[in-house]
Amino acid sequence: MTGGSPGQDVAGLLSGVRLIPVITLQDPAQAGPLAEALKAGGLPCAEVTLRTDAAEEAIRIMSQDPDMLVGAGTVLSQDQAERAIAAGSRFIVTPGFSAKVVRACQDRSVPVIPGAVTATEIAAALDEGVRVVKFFPAGVMGGLVALRALAGPFPMVRFIPTGGVTAGNMAEYLGLSCVLAVGGSWVVAPDLLASGNYAEVTRRASDAVSLAGGA
Repeated sequence: MTGGSPGQDVAGLLSGVRLIPVITLQDPAQAGPLAEALKAGGLPCAEVTLRTDAAEEAIRIMSQDPDMLVGAGTVLSQDQAERAIAAGSRFIVTPGFSAKVVRACQDRSVPVIPGAVTATEIAAALDEGVRVVKFFPAGVMGGLVALRALAGPFPMVRFIPTGGVTAGNMAEYLGLSCVLAVGGSWVVAPDLLASGNYAEVTRRASDAVSLAGGA
């Protein structure tokens, strides 16, 4: 992650919370209640994926809450990054490495967490001044074993594994010194959003925060 101002210490916040809920919203009307549910569970951050037409408006709504740290995920292009930033995203997350997206975020002083799972991709991120990368899909790309191996030649890099991270294994990931935080979708699962079960979102958020604190 790079870029940002002193008031946008996303890495600092995530090192305390250590979990980014990865959210796919179908209706922007869900954004407000969801933000309240996450805050009630002690998890005032969210990565809203740009996988639906509702995402941009949802980011706009959630980012108006000064107590929420809201970023955009699944950012695939410079245009998407610019639109997400205009909507209020305070950080950008990409599934793979794109120098164009990284530079667009840097130009706007917005922290960016690009995807990088190979030594070559991590080296490319370092060339752009990035020191925090998304390790995705973590489960498929070797998980804990791969992260331990990559941490050797890249001790200056911190990872945010996402994809295959669950309540059952997040503590193992967070136990690695190279892991800054984890990303996961189980806290705000699609079925909870579909049924409007925000109480369960709060419960899962609270449980996840407790697990992260004990990791």
